[in-house]
Amino acid sequence: MASSGPKLDGLRRRQLGGSYRTGAEHYDRIRPGYPVEAVEWLFDVPSIAGRAAASVSVADIGAGTGKYTAALASAGFRVHAVDPSADMLAQLSRSLPAVPVTEGTAEHTGLPDASFDAVTVAQAWHWCDPVASAAEFNRILAPGGFAGLIWNQLDVSVPWVHRFSRIIHAGDVLRPGFRPALGTQLKLQEFHTTSWSAAMTPEDLAELAQSRAYYLSASEPTRAKVLANLSWYLHDHLGHAPGEELQLPYLTFTWRAVRP
Repeated sequence: MASSGPKLDGLRRRQLGGSYRTGAEHYDRIRPGYPVEAVEWLFDVPSIAGRAAASVSVADIGAGTGKYTAALASAGFRVHAVDPSADMLAQLSRSLPAVPVTEGTAEHTGLPDASFDAVTVAQAWHWCDPVASAAEFNRILAPGGFAGLIWNQLDVSVPWVHRFSRIIHAGDVLRPGFRPALGTQLKLQEFHTTSWSAAMTPEDLAELAQSRAYYLSASEPTRAKVLANLSWYLHDHLGHAPGEELQLPYLTFTWRAVRP
C-alpha cells in the first residue's frame, strides 16, 4: 500500500501541535477513548504472552490527557506517560494519579535506555518526526520490544460523518492505503481495524469541532464560520434536535512496528 495521509512540514507541525499546549480539561472531556479490542490486539504478541500484565512496561508517548494511557492502565500494564504539555499531563495526573509522567517528546523522551517492553503513540504520530522518533524508540525499547501507532478516525464511509468531517476540517482522516512513515530502526509488521461508536449530542459534536487543531489555530471569523456551518448541518439540514443522542461512528487503526 502506498503511504499517504497528513503531510506537514516541520514548522506547520509545530504550529498545529502547539495548539494543544492548553485546554486540557476540554480536550479530555470531549475526545473519545479507545476500544478494549484494539489494545488487546496490539499486545497479543509472543514477547508478552504468559506474562502478568503488571510486569509489562509501556511508554505512552504524546499521551496528552491520558485517553490511551487509561486504556493501557485498565488492561493492567505498567505505564509511563510522556507529553510536551504540562497542562495535558496535569489533567492526566488528576485522572490517573498512579501513572508516572515526564515532560518530553517522541524525539526526546527523557526515558532510560532499554527500559520498556512497548512504546505507544495514540493520535499523535503525525506531530512527530518519524526518523528521530523511531531512533528514540529503538533506544528505550528492551530486547523484543515493539511500538504501537494508533489513530481514532471518524468513519467517513458513513455519508453524514463524511460531511461532518469536512465541515470541521478533520485533518487526521487517513486516506485509503495510508501507512505511517517510520525511520529505518522500526519496521511496520501488522495492522488492525476496530469499528465502534460514541454517543454524542449535537452540542457534543460542536465541542468536538472546537477541540480540533484546525479550529484551535484558526482566526475568530473562521471559528465562527465553522460553528455556524455545523449548526446549520446538524439542525437545519439533518433535523436533529438539541440534546438528541447520536451515535458517532469511529474506526481505530492500530499498527504494530518492530525492529527490522
